[in-house]
Amino acid sequence: MRVRWLGWAGVELEARGQHLVIDLLGDPDGVLEGTGLSAPMPTVVPPRAEGEVLAGLCTHLHRDHTDAGALAKALRPNGSVLHPESFGGDEQENLWTLKADGELDALRLPRREMAYWETTTIGPFTIATVPAVDTLGDPQVSWAVEAYGKRVLHLGDSMFHGYWWRAAHRYGPFDAVLTPINGPVVCFPHRQPPSPFPASLDAAHAAVAARLLDAKVAVPIHYDGFHIDGFYATQPHELGRFLEAASSETYAIADLAVGEEITL
Repeated sequence: MRVRWLGWAGVELEARGQHLVIDLLGDPDGVLEGTGLSAPMPTVVPPRAEGEVLAGLCTHLHRDHTDAGALAKALRPNGSVLHPESFGGDEQENLWTLKADGELDALRLPRREMAYWETTTIGPFTIATVPAVDTLGDPQVSWAVEAYGKRVLHLGDSMFHGYWWRAAHRYGPFDAVLTPINGPVVCFPHRQPPSPFPASLDAAHAAVAARLLDAKVAVPIHYDGFHIDGFYATQPHELGRFLEAASSETYAIADLAVGEEITL
């Protein structure tokens, strides 16, 4: 299996000529469209197999992890989008998922909602949903994917939680764990009062999560973009902080450049 980082949380998996994408982002500017906010935009690249991808996996329906336009370009005809099932609730509760959800509907992309611990097979890929925890309380999963004996786990932008051991027991050991490292502190109008704690794994949390998941290789993702003072604040030198935090760990680290890949 080959694992290619597409920038931000986007990843392309290739197994003997068949492709999946996870958390594909093609238009970073679209994330903040209509908000009046501006931020540094992450660098992203399209998947190599654009137009031929079997399925697009979305860890959650936030616009920086679910880009309907990019998915429409990437998927083969009748390719499907997989994402976690809804928790229900009103528009206030689901405010941060409405944009991506509406764009998926507008483009009429085939969709499948997945429950926690559910498994499906698409082409050579066996795909399972691992429970994850979203800072806004929105539905989120991590994706465990296996093909031809190689296993990867994509953590989206999950916070630290207690499912690591259970995931490792059911689906590990993992040849690669793709982990967020930027650990932003967020303050959004619909989630008040705000929390002072990291909204996704920061450097120290990511280093420990990869250890608990029995990773052979940790691949840092979800950094270098979207810093907004007062709304989505990150600390500088995100990659360096992670490399330092993980320097004494026994797993290897693949700090890929955008568009670079590793072969498992």
